[in-house]
Amino acid sequence: MWSISLAAEPGILPDFKTMALFGCGALLLRGAGCTVNDLLDRDIDTKVERTKLRPVASGLLTPFHGLCFLGFQLFLGLGILLQLNNYSRVLGASSLLLVFSYPLMKRFTFWPQAYLGLTFNWGALLGWSAVKGSLDPAVVLPLYASGVFWTLVYDTIYAHQDKEDDLKVGVKSTALRFGDSTKEWITGFGTACISSLALCGFNADIGWSYYAFLAAASGQLAWQIWTVDLSCRADCNRKFVSNKWFGAIVFSGILFGRLLS
Repeated sequence: MWSISLAAEPGILPDFKTMALFGCGALLLRGAGCTVNDLLDRDIDTKVERTKLRPVASGLLTPFHGLCFLGFQLFLGLGILLQLNNYSRVLGASSLLLVFSYPLMKRFTFWPQAYLGLTFNWGALLGWSAVKGSLDPAVVLPLYASGVFWTLVYDTIYAHQDKEDDLKVGVKSTALRFGDSTKEWITGFGTACISSLALCGFNADIGWSYYAFLAAASGQLAWQIWTVDLSCRADCNRKFVSNKWFGAIVFSGILFGRLLS
């Protein structure tokens, strides 16, 4: 939604059909990633309090059921992808490597949240290309970077819910990597996120109202980081879920910035 709105012509609302396609596509691809994750992590999930009741881990569904569901998700996703231009079809298909390999990262690196950021924020590139038929690196690369930094903030907070279980199971995360220095690290990532969004807006020649919304988004992100109790699972989850508001504020800023520019 950020990227599609940025690609809209000044004074014109972003294309609703493209928004709707990407909304459905995001739901399907996000869901496919979750299905792959649940299939690959079924033995780990049984040992983690928060995940032990997931359908495959708990035995409610078999791995074969999971594979069938994954095929259904990808089939529907392909239907959406084929409605985009050729450039975007290739770009979209190339994200599947990230989607399918992400669940393995926590076995090999303390930075799976960074890899998740590269995966989840592919839409920053794809949304622009779907509208324009090509990429403008000066706009989309800072936007993509901002999403990666944002993911490092919210998913590190999220990972603190499972840090005790992760230690027992032997999987890795930025929550374990940063430990007591987590707030300093995510403050740096938050600063980098807002700076990248500011650079993106500047390069896109967006209206002044964008920066007012960006200031509000900065406040929301700062509130998360400063007030989160990293030893409390419930509070980590609350702050994680609150990122819907950060995303909505930034989107509103882009929308108004484009309309008023």
